Amino acid sequence: MSPESAALFQTAGSALIAVLFLLSVWIVVMPMLEGDKKKKRMESVATARESMRKSRLDNLQNEARLRSDGRGMAKNFVDRFSLEKLLEASDLKDKLAQAGLRGQKPIYAFYMTRLIAPLVGGLIGLIFFVLLNLPGWQLMQRVAMTMGLLAFGYYLPGIIVKNKAGKRLASIMPVFPDALDLLLICVESGMSVELAFGKVAEEMGDSSVELAEEFSLTTAELSYLTSRRMAYENLARRNNHPGIKAVATALVQAERYGTPLGDTLRTMASENRQLRVMAAEKKAAALPAKLTVPMILFFLPVLFIVILTPAALRIGEAFQ
Repeated sequence: MSPESAALFQTAGSALIAVLFLLSVWIVVMPMLEGDKKKKRMESVATARESMRKSRLDNLQNEARLRSDGRGMAKNFVDRFSLEKLLEASDLKDKLAQAGLRGQKPIYAFYMTRLIAPLVGGLIGLIFFVLLNLPGWQLMQRVAMTMGLLAFGYYLPGIIVKNKAGKRLASIMPVFPDALDLLLICVESGMSVELAFGKVAEEMGDSSVELAEEFSLTTAELSYLTSRRMAYENLARRNNHPGIKAVATALVQAERYGTPLGDTLRTMASENRQLRVMAAEKKAAALPAKLTVPMILFFLPVLFIVILTPAALRIGEAFQ
């Protein structure tokens, strides 16, 4: 080997040794400069949780202030005449929460409506069926119609709340399995439960405002309640559906026994998708029975006209 080649190999070896040395120093020193990643991440999560908790509490306080401004007269009237005991309704708060009506104002409005609606119905019945003395109506019939209007006014607020809760639940359940899938992705990506619920609430706002509202409220409760179990139970109480109740129960068990949350959410999402498919199959199976009356009223008469009209015309021409 010539001296020039030997010098070239020696220079290349020295450069390689220098590069390896610098790489070793970089591998050793860089983790020290970055610090504790886990500690930084936990600090960022705690900061985000605290800021989210403060914002949620501020929103709830503002809503409570707005509710308290308009309930003075109704509250005084209900408290003065003890309408809560006189017109007692079982599980009223839960039913109103299922309809999306939270706070004290809907409760007082419900009792006021339950008091006024029967009086209005009885007054209408008294005027139209008793005082006007309609011909062909017996006295007992007029009294029965008046009592029927009075009873209808009494049960009308409950019917309205039940229908509103049903419509609200109908808008939540079709997109609930998709929300569980998003929640699963957020949890498995490393987010905390509070941040995952908040993120899903933001993403589901376009699909279902009601579901986004429920997840936002659950995020707030997870932030400031003493136990996560209470937040999950409140979620099941506000949405009276077997699928949501099963999810809440599974989340409570995962919190209590320390089971992986990802596996629980994956199973619950699959079960809720099956419930959605079963609901669609149920509607499809009920479709023939629902089409029977429209077919009898609209399709068959037209079909008979189309089939029998030419025959009737020919028979008429034959007898001319």
